[in-house]
Amino acid sequence: MFRRVLVPVDFSEKYSMSLDIAVNIARHYDGDIDMLHVIETLVDVEFSELEEFYSRLERMALKSMKALAAAYMDVPVTINVTVLFGNRSQEILRYAEEREAGLIIMNSHVVNLERPTQGWGTISYKVALLSKCPVMLVK
Repeated sequence: MFRRVLVPVDFSEKYSMSLDIAVNIARHYDGDIDMLHVIETLVDVEFSELEEFYSRLERMALKSMKALAAAYMDVPVTINVTVLFGNRSQEILRYAEEREAGLIIMNSHVVNLERPTQGWGTISYKVALLSKCPVMLVK
């Protein structure tokens, strides 16, 4: 059921909890983890114009993701790391479908009940609503 768990990471303070949960689930189901970071690209600017900048961000992200994965090297779970470019919500959803993810685990925020409509347009809520597989939002 959860043989492939996708964990989009944004390098915020809460990302490690999502990865911990993913490792436990993947280990239980004898599955793998895809750790994904999406670098948002500017819509009206050609990629080639900022390619050097994007490449630097990609190197930094890969280095950080490999360090995160190394912390679990004693756990019998494979953690694949990938960096993509584009719209974060769309790329997460496309990647999940392409990799046939059984579960997406990602950070989220608590919705303020006094202003419930603010914050519902976040990446995590878009992914949760549009994903074809189950999504666990870690708050």
